[in-house]
Amino acid sequence: QVQLVESGGGLVQAGGSLRLSCAASGLTSSSYTMGWFRQAPGKEREFVAAISWSGAYTYYADSVKGRVTISRDNAENTMSLQINNLKPEDTAVYYCNAVRVVNSYWGQGTQVTVSS
Repeated sequence: QVQLVESGGGLVQAGGSLRLSCAASGLTSSSYTMGWFRQAPGKEREFVAAISWSGAYTYYADSVKGRVTISRDNAENTMSLQINNLKPEDTAVYYCNAVRVVNSYWGQGTQVTVSS
């Protein structure tokens, strides 16, 4: 059974930083592309960042590019998202995702709230 568990969310002032983590279990191999998505109240879930299974390739949404760094540790089955210079519009539930071919898994999400 695949399980993705996010942590690290919280309340932070604008300009601050957070580091989100995703712990994965049950994945049969490390060859999953992993990523972060977020969903703000009343809005659709949107892509934030992704990282290839080897970590060699990373992808970022334009809205966070330059402020966010995604990384992964396949030995520890973890993935992280460092978010700097947080803005109120970053407020959302952040979800961890793992995808390989037709298999896609989601975590339960972690709330990030940025106060102005």
